[in-house]
Amino acid sequence: MCYKISMYPSWTLSLIGQSLEERCNRILRDMEGSLTARDRVGIQDFVLLDAYTSESAVLDNLRKRFNENLIYTYIGTLLVSVNPYKELGIYTKKQMDIYMGVNFFELPPHIYALADNVYRTMLTETNNHFILISGESGAGKTEASKKILQFYAVSCPSTKLLDNVRDRLLLSNPVLEAFGNAKTLKNDNSSRFGKYMDIQFDHMGGAVGGHILSYLLEKSRVVHQNHGERSFHIFYQLVEGGEEDLLRWLGLERNCQRYSYLVQGECAKVSSVNDKSDWKTVRKALSVIEFSESNIESLFAIIASVLHLGNVTFVADSQGYATLNNSPEIHWLSKLLGIPAQVIQVGLTHRKIEARSEEVLSPFTVDQAVYAKDALAKAIYGRTFTWLVNELNESLANKDSSRKTVIGLLDIYGFEVFSVNSFEQFCINYCNEKLQQLFIQLTLKSEQEEYEMEGIEWESVPYFNNKIICDLVEEKFKGIISVLDEECLRPGEATDMTFLEKLEEKMGGHPHFVTHKLADQKTRKTLERGDFRLLHYAGEVTYSVVGFLDKNNDLLYRNIKEVMRQSKNAIVKHCFPSTEPDSKKRPETVATQFKSSLVGLTEILMSKEPWYVRCMKPNEGKQPGLFDDVLVRHQVKYLGLMEHLRVRRAGFAYRRRYEIFLQRYKPLCPDTWPNWKGTAAEGVECLVKHLGYKPDEYKMGRTKIFIRHPRTLFATEDAFEVCKHELATRIQAKYKGYRVKGDYMRQRQAATKIETCWRGMKARREREKRAWAVKVIKRFIKGFMTRNQPACVDNTEYLAFVRQNYLTRLKENLPKTVVDKNTWLTPPPIMQEASQMLRKLYTRHMVRRYVQGIMTERKAQLQIKGLTSSIFKGTKENYPHSVGIPFVDTRISEEDIHIKVYQMIRQERIKYSVPVVKYDRNGFRPRFRQLIYTGSAAYLVEEAKIKQRVEFNNLKGVSVSTLSDNFLILHVQCEDIKQKGDLVLQCDYLFEALTKLCLVANKHNFIKVVQGSVKFDIQPGREGFVDFKSGQETMIYRAKNGHLMVESTRTKSRAMIQN
Repeated sequence: MCYKISMYPSWTLSLIGQSLEERCNRILRDMEGSLTARDRVGIQDFVLLDAYTSESAVLDNLRKRFNENLIYTYIGTLLVSVNPYKELGIYTKKQMDIYMGVNFFELPPHIYALADNVYRTMLTETNNHFILISGESGAGKTEASKKILQFYAVSCPSTKLLDNVRDRLLLSNPVLEAFGNAKTLKNDNSSRFGKYMDIQFDHMGGAVGGHILSYLLEKSRVVHQNHGERSFHIFYQLVEGGEEDLLRWLGLERNCQRYSYLVQGECAKVSSVNDKSDWKTVRKALSVIEFSESNIESLFAIIASVLHLGNVTFVADSQGYATLNNSPEIHWLSKLLGIPAQVIQVGLTHRKIEARSEEVLSPFTVDQAVYAKDALAKAIYGRTFTWLVNELNESLANKDSSRKTVIGLLDIYGFEVFSVNSFEQFCINYCNEKLQQLFIQLTLKSEQEEYEMEGIEWESVPYFNNKIICDLVEEKFKGIISVLDEECLRPGEATDMTFLEKLEEKMGGHPHFVTHKLADQKTRKTLERGDFRLLHYAGEVTYSVVGFLDKNNDLLYRNIKEVMRQSKNAIVKHCFPSTEPDSKKRPETVATQFKSSLVGLTEILMSKEPWYVRCMKPNEGKQPGLFDDVLVRHQVKYLGLMEHLRVRRAGFAYRRRYEIFLQRYKPLCPDTWPNWKGTAAEGVECLVKHLGYKPDEYKMGRTKIFIRHPRTLFATEDAFEVCKHELATRIQAKYKGYRVKGDYMRQRQAATKIETCWRGMKARREREKRAWAVKVIKRFIKGFMTRNQPACVDNTEYLAFVRQNYLTRLKENLPKTVVDKNTWLTPPPIMQEASQMLRKLYTRHMVRRYVQGIMTERKAQLQIKGLTSSIFKGTKENYPHSVGIPFVDTRISEEDIHIKVYQMIRQERIKYSVPVVKYDRNGFRPRFRQLIYTGSAAYLVEEAKIKQRVEFNNLKGVSVSTLSDNFLILHVQCEDIKQKGDLVLQCDYLFEALTKLCLVANKHNFIKVVQGSVKFDIQPGREGFVDFKSGQETMIYRAKNGHLMVESTRTKSRAMIQN
């Protein structure tokens, strides 16, 4: 292979000005071009594998390349593509330009390289070619087809006419995807039909036309989808993206859940599919392809009619026959298809039977009616799809009759193996068997022709001939298709199981066919009674016969066809022409039609030169960077890669034209370097003799050298790599010596001068610093020694240092609060006086800042607290506990004072109120009251009654004990015996209530703190006593002496004081 490894890489200069990503991609590409990188990134052509017969070696090479984001690998001219499930940035316009007109093996493998080589070979040899793209669902076949079309759209000559054709070719893809692709379990955009597209080129290489053939559309998907799958994209695109007016005209709602045919798989919404956006793309594509508005309307009317048809339901009458209600679905079917509603009803519920010369309508059962309805839906959609392909072909048709060359693109379903395989998988795998047979034949043919052209003896290649499997399926009168058709057409009660019995009868003993009945005891455990197993070239596949007869028949009753012929919809009328043969002979079955279409496809492909793209998926979860060895090994097997590799390696692994081989490797021989004077063949002969090739390692053809073993080429490439580096090293050494020697000498002289000056300057500075340091240290020592003496020349600087040091440390350790008495640093003797002054100043400063920071409310609170302190500090035992509790304006809001009381005293303006317990003067019974201060008096209130009013002028004083109780006695001046006496009260907010009383009454010295007993007037001339003492618990009771005894607990503060 010719890889571009030059002595001076041409890309080194071009890297300037490029982004980091572009530079990395360019370096990676050139690195990958070197065979010496094969240990890390793998070999880019499997033909060069030593262990080419080992599946493990092939798998290991694929894994290496996949891990390095190198998704393409060659087997000769066959391209293997592994789906990366992520964007790699390798499909840009710049990448296309790189691969245009370049030798196939000159750059790393790429689909653009294959497309370009096909295109240039077609122009050079003026013959037809085709590219076969195969692989299982989700492997990237559709994307590969798109990339090839995009490459031709960019690389072909451009004119206005050619651009129009190019746009139609490109936009035919989204239309076909909308109508022929669907979401499956393995792929969100799976092609459910085979597609072969011819691209026609003129003699200048311009794309001038195209033609499309479709194969085996999966019509059954219209009426049924497996769980997790969807019907064809167009249904969801119409419902989700259609304009409101269009949906109204079609009788549709913007809700897929309303349509029976769209919810079979319970997967109407898919996160990776944007139905609204895709709808706009399809509408634009139909316009560019020049579909008429009437055709577009008819097309969407058919899609909507299929949805309405799916919602038609049948009920059984008294005789068990199917009947139709006059549902709106029939109305919409009648409108959209242009058929009378009564005709549709009869067609869906009756079958026309000819008895001698008469025609009789036989009613359907419900099951028969449902079958007929589904058959009609499949027929309408299938025929519409065929019409759509024909319309696209008319749009792409080339009007010029001059001879054209063609490149065909065959995007066909790959080998399928599911947990349950049915009729569709049988047809698809039969198609792959035929293509594998063609693939081996064409590959062997091309190899043999090249050997004969070069005069090299052809050696026979052992390979598995799958003709035995193709015959098992398609052989006339004996094959599976013949047995299936025979069972479908024979009179009597034919079922899927009778078909299986016929197979067992005719195929028994065939080495590639087995059923439950024919299998041995071990194999029988893996087969159900309704299964048969075929041993395909890719491995065993078990098929379930359930549904084989119905899917193969795909019958549409004649009377339903007659109903469709009455349609006024232009497309339906075209799809069900009145000229269609209506003979009593049953039409060809689906399998026979598919077999015939494969024969036609084979003939088309045999007339063209083949190229192959094998698509693979690395894992089932569509995850980037994950390589599943088991899954990939399975695909390597059923894609036939090992067979193709064996064919390519049967003779010689490497072949290249003499001129290319000599140009690359001539530095390895002194006689051929730098220039060879003779012919290229003579130069190569001289070169290989110098390299020591053995006679059995190579052959000299007419225009090419053939090398049998990859190791021979690798040894040559390794020698060239060493030689290349040796040559580069010599040149670089001379060049660097010439350029650097002079610079080095000048730099050395300059460095010597600079070093001399620098060292001298540093030495002088160092000497000056040391002299200064000696002086400072001497002064410091003298100062320390004379520090306690009066200030003099010797200690002045030292004392200044001590002051500065103390002040610096003091700055970092100042007290944080006024009450902090211990933080101030101990000063040295010289700073004693200054320290005291500074401490006073700083204390005053903190006090001032604290006072300035007090808010108005806080200041008022402190003033009140100050009054309380002046009265009770040091006299009342529980006073310290009240200091931290803020006072409030009032303890009872105006809303909590009874309205009657409030109205009586509001003129005096309430200043403060608090709940209290009042003890009767006689008997000391406690009663809950409210104590209210106004501007002139204090009121004792019981709900709506004012029990006692005490004017401040008549208030002689207030007595409280020194203990921790909450009692207060208000002494009232009594002149009349009818007046009430003193008040004995208990208040939880004692200090707050008394302080407020002092303020309101403006009497600051009338509160007495009494120790022991307090005497009070019950009434004039009659006295009572309240005794106070400390105890273990708080108690209030009437003592035996008739006094009120108040016993309170001792507080901690008091206990501490006494201790």
